[in-house]
Amino acid sequence: MFNSLFAQLWWIFPLLIASAVVKTPWFKGIFGEWLVRVSAKLLLDSKEYRPVHNVTLKTPDGTTQIDHVFVSRFGLFVVETKNYSGWIFGDEHQPMWTQKIFKTTNRFQNPLRQNYKHVKALAALLNLSPEKIHSVVVFVGGSDFKTEMPANVTYAGGYISYIKSKTEVLLSRSEVEAAITAIGTGRMAPSFATNREHVQNVQRRLDADAPRLCPKCGEKMVVRTTKSGDFAGSKFWGCSAFPKCRTIQKVT
Repeated sequence: MFNSLFAQLWWIFPLLIASAVVKTPWFKGIFGEWLVRVSAKLLLDSKEYRPVHNVTLKTPDGTTQIDHVFVSRFGLFVVETKNYSGWIFGDEHQPMWTQKIFKTTNRFQNPLRQNYKHVKALAALLNLSPEKIHSVVVFVGGSDFKTEMPANVTYAGGYISYIKSKTEVLLSRSEVEAAITAIGTGRMAPSFATNREHVQNVQRRLDADAPRLCPKCGEKMVVRTTKSGDFAGSKFWGCSAFPKCRTIQKVT
């Protein structure tokens, strides 16, 4: 009887596994990036906008991972993909944004701040002015903005319109080719090992008690105490190279 029942219902088990995988942040991220790749391939002129995907770069405090870079005469477009549903609340200057689905509320890092680090890392690699690099954030997954967003934060294919809106020529053809070559030689090899190293670096940065390096100069960060003022007695991370480097971070 058991064998007969299993023969009829065996398909339920892989379906349950697939359903669980689809709901994971990993799959949502992969699917969101795939949607951006497909829409770019269909809607952007590949001769004018040269795509480079999944770019992991070394930074002073570890690594940073860029979902998509489109290199063109109109500058470089650094695209950060977010696969979120529900209502999204956020402000350009807020460190954290909010996702609300019915009675469930989640907070996540302001993707503009996240993408700022990507832009800085790419500018350093290419020795390029940040003004020639455009930050773009694209939400997929049926989200709905409930606060006013800047023009470079878009839904789904809206990022295509934003990219095409930039018509000022910033790079020559030869500079475009040089940028493509530099990204190819300067990035870490796309591999499972690279992804694992990046995840470990992110986890270390999120651990409030773990040793960390200064994101600006790469020196060790140390915990210091505010000695005066309204925040006297509070702790913060400060760069050990102070006063040469004045980078600070909150102790969370």
